[in-house]
Amino acid sequence: MKGMTGVTMPRFFINAVPQDGLIPITGEDAHHIIRVLRMKIGETLIICDSAGHDYICSLQRICKEEALCKVERIEPSAGEPHTWVTLYMGLPKGDKMDFIVQKAVELGAAEIIPFAAARSVSRPESNALHKKYSRWRKIARDAAMQCGRGRIPAVGELISHAQAVQDAAGHDIALFLNENETQRGIRQVLGNQQVQRLAVMVGPEGGFAPEEVGAAVAAGMDSVSLGPRILRCETAPLAALSIALYETEYHSFGE
Repeated sequence: MKGMTGVTMPRFFINAVPQDGLIPITGEDAHHIIRVLRMKIGETLIICDSAGHDYICSLQRICKEEALCKVERIEPSAGEPHTWVTLYMGLPKGDKMDFIVQKAVELGAAEIIPFAAARSVSRPESNALHKKYSRWRKIARDAAMQCGRGRIPAVGELISHAQAVQDAAGHDIALFLNENETQRGIRQVLGNQQVQRLAVMVGPEGGFAPEEVGAAVAAGMDSVSLGPRILRCETAPLAALSIALYETEYHSFGE
């Protein structure tokens, strides 16, 4: 099936596609093609330009440190949602963010931005944070390759809750997950709209402090509930992303 092309073939990302239609792959990706996948001349793979285009390529030549690929055709990346979703995630403790980044990329988030909330247990030092940034971005890249994305979602650096609210409020719709909300869910806010830019904000362990809820609502964010059960901080963003992307576009799949 055409729509499954990007899922079944090996997928790699580059920053720019040469005009001559020949793409050299080097470094870790070349090692993966040559040593791990053991691909042969003539086999097919996908190279993404991180801008929503899939280059269907054939492997032309293998050297010790390089795999040379020839572009056979170009297709839109089938794995990219039409809605640009930014996940603002209250920094959780331990390695929970690793899991959140991986699954958020798989579900279709375009951007993941951690923020320091009043109830964030984790308060890493600058050096530790920079190591986390590198790990999270590698996780995002690997997840994008595995699940057929057309771009590598960005993982931003840690910002304050106030900055996160300000940034999120600039989207077409900004969802604020509030465990004390009893009136509205995500579906009631979105209403099957075709939203171009959507923000989803989720708190850390312990949720949001009352002043954070007040600041988000005052900034124009939509307070929403995920239902009567209290979800773990690593479960809530994935549930919210699934619901939001379904309501904005996937509900019409096959119609």
